[in-house]
Amino acid sequence: MTSVLVIDDHPIVLQGCRCLLQDWGVERVLEASTMLSGYRLFRREKPDMVIVDLALNGNGLSGLLLVRRLRAQDGRLPILVLSMHGDPVIASRALEAGADGYVQKDTSSGALFEAFERVRRGQPYISHELAMQVALLGARRDTPLGDVTPRELQMLALLADGRDYTQIADELGVSYKTVANTCSQLKTKLGAASLPELVRRAIQYVSTSPGMTGRSGRGN
Repeated sequence: MTSVLVIDDHPIVLQGCRCLLQDWGVERVLEASTMLSGYRLFRREKPDMVIVDLALNGNGLSGLLLVRRLRAQDGRLPILVLSMHGDPVIASRALEAGADGYVQKDTSSGALFEAFERVRRGQPYISHELAMQVALLGARRDTPLGDVTPRELQMLALLADGRDYTQIADELGVSYKTVANTCSQLKTKLGAASLPELVRRAIQYVSTSPGMTGRSGRGN
């Protein structure tokens, strides 16, 4: 990845992110400490990815507005929220605003790297524990699962277990393209507008179906 924009009002966080990102091979790390300067820098430099805090300059959750503006400008931009908040309500609002991933600032560097890599590849990221809390917040018991096939249910379970497309393909013995196509069909069937929303639906399904696990095994 060529460039990443980090928007945070704490110099120590900017410094830490810069060091980590450079260690991970990012060529250019752009930095901003306010919502306005971050948005302007994004418009001018067109970074490959944005990492953003939600609480900027003591202004509540102003980062949510910034996430919405970034998403409105570029529907494919990888956006990772790095926040001090572990509240599932706030995490849910960030994902709904357009973030692809959500990670807490007190996480390990290994978990942050996993989040970074997932979001960089266009895949959603949220810790399993927090994802379960998010799903339970707005659990919809009327999810239309009647026309979902057994193979699609397997993929839903694996998505809920935090697997990416490659891991699901390996687990089920199918191609990456098959997984991508099936997940696209699932988004249509379940009324999910994005992959992160599909993952939330998957977690909701598994949380209300105790007999279902992500380790479904190979086969049709």
